[in-house]
Amino acid sequence: MSLIEMLDTYWLYVLIGQYPHGPLGGLAMTLLLAGSGLVLALPLGVVLGVARVSPRPRWRRPVTVLVHAVRGTPLLMVVFWAYFFLPVVTGHKTDQFSTMLAALVIFDAAYLAEIVRAGLQALPAGQWQAAEALGMSRGQALRLILLPQALRQMLPSLVNQLASTIKATSLGTIIGLSELSFVAGQVNAQVLVHPVAVYGFLALSYFLMCWGLSLWAQRLGRQTAAV
Repeated sequence: MSLIEMLDTYWLYVLIGQYPHGPLGGLAMTLLLAGSGLVLALPLGVVLGVARVSPRPRWRRPVTVLVHAVRGTPLLMVVFWAYFFLPVVTGHKTDQFSTMLAALVIFDAAYLAEIVRAGLQALPAGQWQAAEALGMSRGQALRLILLPQALRQMLPSLVNQLASTIKATSLGTIIGLSELSFVAGQVNAQVLVHPVAVYGFLALSYFLMCWGLSLWAQRLGRQTAAV
């Protein structure tokens, strides 16, 4: 089989896996997993980030330990934890998608917490003082004044985190999740004679996705700086 024939034969499988005659996979699964992981992790990341700047040590200290523990742990270990721990919690064997999604949510939430913390601490101290002068509680100040500003400034970092999450989805292959890397491995096992082309295409796919997101993040950074 020539390289052109290989691309013509497997391009749809690489894009969507066996769907609609089987489970979704390939590039579509990678994007779905990365997007879902980041969206689900964002609320948790905001809560943890707010706790990181809390004046109350009983909230700040345990959250700080948790965030640093997750950030200091390889995602591969988080995947293994989710793979073996979720069945114990749920009482039944969890599918690969749910396992990888849980791992990404945990991992992304820790990184988003630091993004939120940095965004809040970057705001002028006068923002807090102005809110207090208006008689607002700390919760009201965060919800109505500080978080909206911080989240707007965080948009470039959120896009960059999405790029990191897309690359992280490739670890799903170790638990048999049919994402882009796993599908590329199956295609390579079928054709055998074009491993450089198969994995070169895989690397190019990740590069184009992450490069495009990086350019978008730079554009957002210029826009937020101009506001």
